[in-house]
Amino acid sequence: MAIYLDNAATTKPCQAAIGAINQCLTENYGNPSSLHHAGLQAQLAIDGVRRTLASILACEPGCIYFTSGATESNNLAVRGVAGAYGKHKPRVITTTVEHASVRESFRQLEQAGFEVIRIAPDSHGVFDPNAFVEAVTERTCLISMMLVNNETGHILPVRRVFYGAKRKNPQIITHCDAVQGFLKVPIRISELKADLLSLSGHKIHAAKGVGALYVRKGVRLTPLLFGGEQEHGMRPGTEPVPLIAGMGAAAAELAPTLAQRSQRAAELRAYLLEQLSPLPGITVHSPEDGSPYILNFSVANIRSEIMLHFLESKGIYVSSGSACSKGANSGVLEQFGATRAQADSAIRVSLCPENAKHELRSLVQAIAEGQATLKTAK
Repeated sequence: MAIYLDNAATTKPCQAAIGAINQCLTENYGNPSSLHHAGLQAQLAIDGVRRTLASILACEPGCIYFTSGATESNNLAVRGVAGAYGKHKPRVITTTVEHASVRESFRQLEQAGFEVIRIAPDSHGVFDPNAFVEAVTERTCLISMMLVNNETGHILPVRRVFYGAKRKNPQIITHCDAVQGFLKVPIRISELKADLLSLSGHKIHAAKGVGALYVRKGVRLTPLLFGGEQEHGMRPGTEPVPLIAGMGAAAAELAPTLAQRSQRAAELRAYLLEQLSPLPGITVHSPEDGSPYILNFSVANIRSEIMLHFLESKGIYVSSGSACSKGANSGVLEQFGATRAQADSAIRVSLCPENAKHELRSLVQAIAEGQATLKTAK
């Protein structure tokens, strides 16, 4: 059987999600905008998921809007704020290590004339919250910072940054891409001081094609799409009820066991580090206090793609970084202090609590075999 260790890219849908999806496909298949009973039942299913997510995040259900995924949620947050507030406040702030959907959204704003401030971590991969606060001015409309880095597992100081930014400019809008943190680390909207928060279904054992955006009451966003009143006009288009139901079922199943699952992931991560330690040429890029679900390391002199396909031949699936980069170097590892050579030979292992230690032993054995047989990188 295949050994799947690429859970930061996508997760296997859980049975609860599959069951909820099938129920909506075969029984509760009405259009939630229809006025008849079948439409009402579909709308009730969506409303139930809003309540589920709101309960987990400790917010009001009416603040949850469903999207096609975190990429759309991130685009809607960043570009929506810019459209609503940017005319008089054309300054925005972000980090140098964001997911491509945030990074490219800011690049589009820059091309449109916005002043984009990108703040990097120090030589130890640590962000200084004061650097963000100092960058905030009265002309700043948005600050966006991810919670957990998808390539390395670094946990960013979102709460401290957002608190400081709002003390300096109470009108600033704060956005957090929480995709790799949701249901892996505790998240409460009020404590995080996030006005906007992006979520993804397929990162929490639901299906691909669905996500959500939390929008604090009173925050205005310019929609990306037009043509209907679904999601209060924030995201028009017939809601994918089966996918939304699956996301709700997965979230409901995972939420009560967040602490236990994180502890299990931490044990697996520690075990993997222990198994890797005897191997020569291994450089770990993930911090000790990072997400327990992600471990990024380089195998010296062997390009990521070569090692990745060697492991695949053994039935072991890992990645070379962000899935959205299609294997290309995103530059994130170098921002966290890796050399270019290390970035070119990096492997990301992203765990699921259902993974077993024998799978990690097989991974390490295969890496050792690869070190002995593969040609070194030029």
